[in-house]
Amino acid sequence: MTLQTNNDTLITIFGGSGFLGRHLVRALAKRHYRIRVAVRRPDLAGHLQPLGRVGQIHAVQANLRYGPSVEAAVRDADIVINLAGILYERGRQRFDTVQTFGAEQAALAAAAHGARMIHVSAIGANENSLSDYARSKAVGERLVLAAVPRATVFRPSIMFGPEDAFFNKFAAMATILPALPLIGGGETRFQPVFVGDVAEAIARAADGQAKPGTIYELGGPEVKTFKALMEYVLATIERRRLLVPLPFPLAKIQAQVLQYMPKPLLTPDQVELLKTDNVVSPAAEAEGRTLQSLGIAPTALEVIVPSYLWRFRKTGQFKVARGA
Repeated sequence: MTLQTNNDTLITIFGGSGFLGRHLVRALAKRHYRIRVAVRRPDLAGHLQPLGRVGQIHAVQANLRYGPSVEAAVRDADIVINLAGILYERGRQRFDTVQTFGAEQAALAAAAHGARMIHVSAIGANENSLSDYARSKAVGERLVLAAVPRATVFRPSIMFGPEDAFFNKFAAMATILPALPLIGGGETRFQPVFVGDVAEAIARAADGQAKPGTIYELGGPEVKTFKALMEYVLATIERRRLLVPLPFPLAKIQAQVLQYMPKPLLTPDQVELLKTDNVVSPAAEAEGRTLQSLGIAPTALEVIVPSYLWRFRKTGQFKVARGA
């Protein structure tokens, strides 16, 4: 693929210093876009500089809770991309303020400056959900599309990659615990998607290859149950652990305590999320709103995950057969 030159195009990215942001900044830098990363702590975004050429990437201070800082970060931008999201609430970082109010602020600023808008949500976004996370994501989508009707929205399934918060977390748990919990029996289905593929999809939207006013659902090549994913983690790190079914009511009780950890292993809201499958919908498949419709062949778990979970292996131990 020949990458186009976009030296005169400025893109503002909210949440650009996080997991997905790092991959997206790299993909956009290769396309020669000028990149403004809007974050609460610009001093912590220095790791993005080596991803592009000198002067191509710069960080500015912005907080989605404060409209004036958002407007300043969007000024002169041609494209606005919102990646901001949280997995659990802490202090003033609430689902509604970040994923609903914040998303709307970014979209309103984009509309005011005539910039194109790309917004990243999540599979499972649903205004009728009992999960605060899923509900805030859905309301955020609605408000973004109300402010910028031609915005492109992406809903990825759980993302995997070297710094992910899913496979790394459970691999680490398997090194210290004799058993891993299968919440709700481990029957919830997921469609894990490589973070690099999601970044490429967003970059192609910036290139103008995505349909405006459209919600895309991004999943990997395989649908797997939570139990199958735990078996895959154990096989990859070559460890034997019990997989213990944990009914949703018991999981919620445990989550009431675990949610107060500095980085919670589980929250009651996450238990609620696990009651719903996290996969690309048949409608998105039929209507061409997927990775494949953007010309991207989804990357399999087996290609990426072993390259970073190897560090959790116990040297000299037996190899666990998948499904053991």
